[in-house]
Amino acid sequence: MDIRNLKLFRHLAGTLHFARTSQACFITPSALTRVIQRLESELGEALFLRNNRSVELTPAGEAFKKYADDVLQRWDMLYDELSSDTLLKGELSIYCSVTAAYGILPDIMAKYRRDYPHVRIHLETGDPATALVKLFNQDADLVIAALPDALPVDLVFQVLSETPLVFIAPLNYPEIIVEKKGRTDWEKTPLIIPDNGLSRDRIDQWFARENFIPHIYSEVAGNEAIIVMVSLGCGLGLVPRLVLEKSPFFDQVRVLDESPELPPFVIALCTRGKNLANPRVNALWSIANSR
Repeated sequence: MDIRNLKLFRHLAGTLHFARTSQACFITPSALTRVIQRLESELGEALFLRNNRSVELTPAGEAFKKYADDVLQRWDMLYDELSSDTLLKGELSIYCSVTAAYGILPDIMAKYRRDYPHVRIHLETGDPATALVKLFNQDADLVIAALPDALPVDLVFQVLSETPLVFIAPLNYPEIIVEKKGRTDWEKTPLIIPDNGLSRDRIDQWFARENFIPHIYSEVAGNEAIIVMVSLGCGLGLVPRLVLEKSPFFDQVRVLDESPELPPFVIALCTRGKNLANPRVNALWSIANSR
């Protein structure tokens, strides 16, 4: 069993999706399937239960995941011990939204690149709602994420900024807003909302407090997609102001003056407590802490 195959298995154990793992790890689905089949052949046990609709870890797969986690952690420790004490090498993986990648990360990473030029940085951008999932699936060493109301065990973080959640409307399609007694009728005005994540939790809590059934036009992944759909006149949307201010569609929407006030997002650099033993992670952590 080589390290590459263990990494592929661990990633698949986190996503439970062959296509996503093959795309993220730059391997074809058929080659990924062969890797898993070879591992299962060596162990004499099925690691995954799979059909056309779902993938699940078997009990043997759960046990093998613990083994893979342990071996890969020890491999990283060995690599660090064999490296020069004064020369930090290896790979550092970071996951964040597109907005964080060009609005927050450069302030931290510029010094890191100057101080540790031999560390390879792997940056993946995507839906911020999945950031903490990727962290705890060990798909990333660090993530930039909005802190949830209930913090996961072993999560450590440094607050980077705070941003309010704002309701936005299209500038060119004012008729999309249905009014009742001169105010927005939230039950009849179409809404574009996140399909998951902290923004979805916030707006669902508001729906419950107000005790009404909203007119949901669409549920989408990603704040950028919400802004685009609002600019096209599909409905009103809820996004963090930080994302809106960095959007190329900023001048095609407006923030609603009279709208519910929801708890803001606290944006933080996050990792698992045990990851701080990794010198590459710890070096970035120290730089972020000195800001």
